[in-house]
Amino acid sequence: MVPASRIRRLTTAAPDPSRDYVMYWMTAQRRTRSNYALQRAVEASRKWRKPLLVFEGLLADYPFASERLHQFVLDGMRDNRAECQRAGVSYLAHVERRAGEGSGLLAHLATRACLVVGDDYPGFFLPALNQAAAEQLEALGVALEIIDGNGLYPFRAVERVFTTAHSFRRHLQRELPYLLGDRPVERPLARYACGEVEGLQRRVRGLINSDAQALDGAWLDSAKFLRSVSRVNTIGGQRAGRAVCRRFVANRLAAYDEQRNHPDEAAASGLSPYLHFGHVGAAEVFGEVAKQEGWDPSRLGATRNGSRAGFWGMSAAAEAFVDQLVTWRELGFNACAHQPDVRCFSSLPPWALATLEAHASDPRRHVYSLQQFEAAETHDELWNAAQRQLLIEGAMHNYLRMLWGKKILEWSTCAEEALDVMLELNDRYALDGRDPNSISGIFWVLGRYDRPWGPERPIFGTVRYMTSDNTRRKLRLKRYLAHYGQTGQSS
Repeated sequence: MVPASRIRRLTTAAPDPSRDYVMYWMTAQRRTRSNYALQRAVEASRKWRKPLLVFEGLLADYPFASERLHQFVLDGMRDNRAECQRAGVSYLAHVERRAGEGSGLLAHLATRACLVVGDDYPGFFLPALNQAAAEQLEALGVALEIIDGNGLYPFRAVERVFTTAHSFRRHLQRELPYLLGDRPVERPLARYACGEVEGLQRRVRGLINSDAQALDGAWLDSAKFLRSVSRVNTIGGQRAGRAVCRRFVANRLAAYDEQRNHPDEAAASGLSPYLHFGHVGAAEVFGEVAKQEGWDPSRLGATRNGSRAGFWGMSAAAEAFVDQLVTWRELGFNACAHQPDVRCFSSLPPWALATLEAHASDPRRHVYSLQQFEAAETHDELWNAAQRQLLIEGAMHNYLRMLWGKKILEWSTCAEEALDVMLELNDRYALDGRDPNSISGIFWVLGRYDRPWGPERPIFGTVRYMTSDNTRRKLRLKRYLAHYGQTGQSS
């Protein structure tokens, strides 16, 4: 069963098994495998012998809505439709063609639901969406539960905001051994036999865009409500995400710790967009790594001191990857869940605020506008190459993402402006933007989860400093620059 620590009731009404079906409102964990929320809905469906309805929507006016993001989500919706059809489960998709087109649809579907199960996700606009749904369903007397399916550790299991990766890692090392046996069922729809919802299409006729072409995406070019951020070649959805995961684990995991920082080696997992959109889950990825390593919980180390190495009892490469997947990724979920001002400049550690303020009036050798940054029009060839990768692919090499942010800080009129630029470009262009993990990375640039570094420097003060020249010396970049770069001068 789904652990109680992952379940949160948002309405006071009790489930009503006398109604027609159980409904899973899919918003953040957009997959049919290793999905705690879907598992919870299936449990209720089987318990009450009621059919299951999976309802997945795509709004027209979410922040940063674009062709790029829409296409990635639509890829996943097609996968989910196919998986539900194979399992004999009713799947209803609604893709808005104009803002507000789906208003009232959730409530209309919920009126005949024994229980509505949704996704508990602490970032982007989804908390507000869940709250609005709760108010509607409360008035209707419908039970709404939301389920945390984001990581290995339930983000509401502790109220504390962790200020360093070390302290969070130490906490995880104490708590995770008791939770690793509670991973989600891999295929919750397997052997599902509760049938489809009768008369579903009659219920929604006139309220939903039932055009079969809505999920194909051919209409995106003419969708005037979307930002004209070009689509990318990366295919979304759980099928693609699981394939990326398997290829990484089989072919690149063994060299991850030694090669991941070198752009020429292409050693990164490529999983971040799929994790962000819920097309794969952290538990599923962890399971693939464990299978490759021949690992089981008996290999956990006895030391619980927050060390990055040795706790998991895996190879050095696997431990390095799992630390990124679990510690660093879920550290961001902890902040978004328990720190309301997590995206505000003022939420930085006091030492970082103080040192950046002390150097706020330092002269800048180069200052660029948002438009110049966006167009990759700086004097720095390496920075421009990283920005071009973001524009073209919706992704950026992880190490270069750190350098990208540090130079925006150096080339902006002030640190507050640098934060605005980083958030805007990341949220607009990155497939994994708008995510708790990407927020963590951006704020790390300005000192969150870090410590003061000497010597004190202009503009940065004691915030960690990075240069393109040093990055060139440390990393293998020849092929990367040949692909994304143009001749220029680094700094």
